[in-house]
Order: sequence, then C-alpha cells, then structure tokens
Amino acid sequence: MGAYAGVDLGATHIRAVIGDETGSILSSHKTETPRGPAGIAVTEAVLDAIRQACDAADIAPTDVVAAGIGSFGPMDLAEGVVENPANLPDTIDRIPLTGPVENLIGSERVSLHNDANAGVIGERFYSDRSPDDMVYLTISSGVGAGVAVDGNILSGWDGNAGEVGHLTIDPHGFMTCGCGHDGHWEAYCSGENIPRYATQLHREDPVETALPIETEEFSAADIFEYAGEDEFASHVLDQICHWNAIGVANIVHAYAPLVVYVGGAVALNNPEQVLDPIRDRLDDMVMSNIPDIQLTQFGDDVVVRGALASALTGGTGDPSQRV
Repeated sequence: MGAYAGVDLGATHIRAVIGDETGSILSSHKTETPRGPAGIAVTEAVLDAIRQACDAADIAPTDVVAAGIGSFGPMDLAEGVVENPANLPDTIDRIPLTGPVENLIGSERVSLHNDANAGVIGERFYSDRSPDDMVYLTISSGVGAGVAVDGNILSGWDGNAGEVGHLTIDPHGFMTCGCGHDGHWEAYCSGENIPRYATQLHREDPVETALPIETEEFSAADIFEYAGEDEFASHVLDQICHWNAIGVANIVHAYAPLVVYVGGAVALNNPEQVLDPIRDRLDDMVMSNIPDIQLTQFGDDVVVRGALASALTGGTGDPSQRV
C-alpha cells in the first residue's frame, strides 16, 4: 500500500497527515507554528510534524511516495520556499519547504501550493461535485482564492495567483489593506480587518451602539453577534456583505466557475450571514452565469486534505489522474 503525506502550514498551526491511495487519512499530527528565531525553525517543525504523522501510521518517512504542502505566502515556487511571510515575525524571511521534505521522504514528488490553491485541489478531489471550473474562496484572517479553469489549477509564475483579497473593491479607498494599498477586499471583510472597518465607520458617524468598539477585545465575532439587534452592527454587516458580493462577482467574471466553495473561519462560523447575502446580490451584479455558492463541507480540514490530494494527483486534484 502506498502512503502519501499532506501538510497544512498556517500562521498559528502546522498539521501533517498520512493517507492511502484512496485519499483516506490514516494519521495526523498537529503542532504550533514557531515564531522564530528564523525560517529554518518553521522548516524543522514541518519535518517533525511529518515524522510524527508517520510514526502514528506506523511507517517510516521514506515509505511516503509523494507529499503535498499547502502554505501561507508569498512563495517562490521555483525555489520551493515561502518568502517574507507577512503573518510571522520579521526575523522569519525565508522558509525552505520543498527541498527539505524531498530529502526527508527520499522522493522528488513534493508539490507546494498556497493554502487557497490547496483548498481548491481538496474540493476537486473529495467533493461529490468536481467540475473543471471551480473556485475555493477563503474568508478568514485574510481573503484568498484557489481557482481551477478548464481543469487546470492556476498558480501563476511564482505561485501567487488567486490573491483575490487584493482586488480593489472600493475605488474611494476608505480602508488601507495590510499590504499598504487602499480599497482592497481583504481590508474590509477579513476577520482581522472587520473590527477595524467598523471602528473607522463609527469614527465617521459616532452613533450609539452596543458594540464594544472601544475595547481591545472587540472582534469580528461581535459584529455577527449583534447584527439584527443593534442598528450600527447591522449596518456594518450589510456593508461587509456588499463588498463580499462585489468580490465574488469579480471572481465570476474573471474565471466563470460553475461552483464557488467558501471556507475560512469567518464563513464557517457565520455561514448564513456570509453566504446568503452573496447569493441574494449576485443576480444584480453578474452579467454571465451565476455559480452555485456552497460552504465547504470539509471545514478546517480542506487545506490539509488538498495537500494530500495534491500528492495523490500530481498537483491537479483530478481523481482520474492519481499517480
């Protein structure tokens, strides 16, 4: 029986799984992502997670036929590394991944993807509905997308295609994105930026609200909790839904997907408040076919499943192309 490895490298946690040739997960290991002192510490944590998952499956790392990695970016696919990740300390400027994993398992069959691309690979492999044209959209601490067009996963020359969170949705640039540019989707609708957006709106119009805006604990969860009961919270959520619908409409016009699977903590924790308004508004925004908008059925596992599916299918996610 062939064994395959999948790794989800996130800003807070690393998860490695071992699966069989059907894509069934045999074992798993999860650990915290090191905050330093340098990128090699993250590399070593990834390697150790794979070793631990192998131990749990009662195999040696050299028994692994192929491995896939889904990671935060930005990345350099040619070098197989993550470069200057924005969501880790500045001391971590380069995280080698492909080469060290190849050395660990004794195979050159190691594929590296950004986490959203791993998500669309996972959806394509595991979902009952797996069209050649589909998108996995994540709305979490950031906003990003993995895109399949005509059966091809779009990576871009450097692995950073699908950064839809940096589409300009607000030409007035009311909010500045973490990347330094104004008006980007992520600046309004990501989990990290929703409370910042609400705070800026309240400064423009300081109406009475039950939201704990002036406290350090104020979070996106408060917006979703108070919406429907508090007028200002409802207004903020309505604006967020408007920007989300614009972003999805842009995705539809650019890539013509048949289905858009949505994941990430913001969507997973508030599916009706996030997905229903997108569905309701697309008809007024889209001139072409409107895709099916679905919550991912794989929850937080979609990226690590996609990494495993990448190992099984040579990076395509196409179940008919298992290698």
